[in-house]
Amino acid sequence: MNISASMKLVGDAYAGGFSCGATMSKSQTMEQMKVVKDTLSQQLDRDQCGELVLQNEEGIVLRTVVTPNLHGVKQAYQVQTSVTHSGQSLQKDVVLEMVASFVLEKLSATRLYRMQSFWSAEGKLRIETINDLHLEPSWNRCGLRYEKFGNTGSMPVRKYFPFLAIEDANTGKFLGIQLYCASSWQMEILCKDDATIDVQGGLGDRDFGHWTKTLHPGETFLAPKAVFAIGNSLEEVCDRLVKAQNPKISPLDESMGILFNEYCTTWGNPSFERVKSICDKIANKGIDYLIIDSGWYGKSDGWWNSIGDWQVNQERFPGGMKPIADYIRSQNMIPGLWYEMESVGPTSSHFHDTKHLVQKDGCALTVGPKRFWDMEDAWVRSYLQKEVIDQLKQSGFGYLKVDYNDTMGIGCDDPDGFGEGLRKKVLATQSFFQKIREEIPDIVIENCSSGGHRLEPSMMELCSQASFSDAHETKAIPIIAANLHRVIAPKQSQIWAVLRATDDDARLFYSLAATFLGRMCLSGDIDHLSKHQWDVVEQAIAFYKRVAPIIQSGMTTCMDVHTSSYNAPCGEQVVVRRYQNEALVVLHRFAQSKARDWNEYVSGKLLLSFGEAKTDWSAQAWLIQTNEDASHC
Repeated sequence: MNISASMKLVGDAYAGGFSCGATMSKSQTMEQMKVVKDTLSQQLDRDQCGELVLQNEEGIVLRTVVTPNLHGVKQAYQVQTSVTHSGQSLQKDVVLEMVASFVLEKLSATRLYRMQSFWSAEGKLRIETINDLHLEPSWNRCGLRYEKFGNTGSMPVRKYFPFLAIEDANTGKFLGIQLYCASSWQMEILCKDDATIDVQGGLGDRDFGHWTKTLHPGETFLAPKAVFAIGNSLEEVCDRLVKAQNPKISPLDESMGILFNEYCTTWGNPSFERVKSICDKIANKGIDYLIIDSGWYGKSDGWWNSIGDWQVNQERFPGGMKPIADYIRSQNMIPGLWYEMESVGPTSSHFHDTKHLVQKDGCALTVGPKRFWDMEDAWVRSYLQKEVIDQLKQSGFGYLKVDYNDTMGIGCDDPDGFGEGLRKKVLATQSFFQKIREEIPDIVIENCSSGGHRLEPSMMELCSQASFSDAHETKAIPIIAANLHRVIAPKQSQIWAVLRATDDDARLFYSLAATFLGRMCLSGDIDHLSKHQWDVVEQAIAFYKRVAPIIQSGMTTCMDVHTSSYNAPCGEQVVVRRYQNEALVVLHRFAQSKARDWNEYVSGKLLLSFGEAKTDWSAQAWLIQTNEDASHC
């Protein structure tokens, strides 16, 4: 494997091989670049930062810096690429139309792994061979073979995660890659000269993401970072990628606290009295957070459409939000509040105040009933300071759920075009996340975007937790929860168990055991559960608290899954996560399933169990003292 770099300037020739419009790799821009510094192989062998610097005769400098052992994770490498217009001999502007965050050349590969995603169906693993993708070299090495994929818009995990893993069955080695990019992004797999492949990725380029960027003399453009990891299995490289992320976990959230979100209880109709009754019901049950979801603001008959106006609904919450936040705290829980702070609904007083909204083609960008605040606008930031940050501070909320329920598509108006406009708006949103933390240092921030549309590393690093999905009551919950282990830390992945008064034991086991695959979040008919049902819930809470260190710090070593459908799963799923000398084994049975036992997967001594899995649509979890120390994981 060679680590290289790639970019394309407007006006330079595109590569041949029938590749124009498919890739901007190997263009005239790169033919004119000369290596002026290369310490990659030498320095990386010593576990030190390495650097590759290329420059053309006009003073355009392409620099890639690779940092090994990222955040102490062995065989995990950060790649950071920049382009500088030095202005040494060229005094006019240049225009970029592609900059790769990473380029890995001459890879031997037999299989490729991608993560697909749709609303309420996140994280499906897609496995293809090189032959499946038709990535064999042409007979005379003339024509380029390629696979290009990614996402266009401000929901970076729509269709695909910015993730790719590569297996070489001949050596047993795996390579995993994640892009840290919350706007339009792409990855490319290229084959031309021999049976190896090149892989590169970064911002969606001009062809894919409608992106260009003007560089004036003296300016530098920094591409989104990427991280790659090497290991002996898919599970190992994914674990290294996830552990190389550096999320801003609130000090309040280090203990893996349990949440209750009232959305699937009130369905957008919270009130002081209703939330107070929920609070009374769950007090002293071991629950740490009570989150008030949407519907606390606006008009009672149209809160969804009034997003953007954050005046408290006084009919529902007389005196504002502080009284209910104070009451939740009086019951020894941290109060949380929902916002969709970047959006404006059609009945909002700001919907037609277009000078502060994102524009496309000179008009307010409208998607369904929604428009978007221009997060670069100083007036908007001031408004959201008052309506979001000040409300949280003055009312005493310690938890913020940030939702985001549509995408800006290919982008918005900007002197450099739609793609660059989109990139800057997304960076402005991320800057506001950082502003919230600066003003409320201990706040727990939840990353939500119609569930999982923002489960991407640069967003995950800004938050303590994330909504794993909007699949709150579907059969696919444990499947989604397990698959997400490959791309986000389970300690950040908030899994919902929506409890219904009609649930029998098997259904309770099925729902509650899924939360052991991440952070436990409860919702549903909380004040209509029987004593027996509450007993089951309390058993699950006790089990979760006991295994929380494994969820938080362990390594997922096995995902044995026997279904390909999310809507009609068949077979069974077993997930094994290890930490030190203990293992957590979680079994879910779907339709036409077989019984499974923990000792098929782990050797050791049973310490504790929860649930019972004797039939289809049931679940069981076990805590095992193992015969080996997995602290190295």
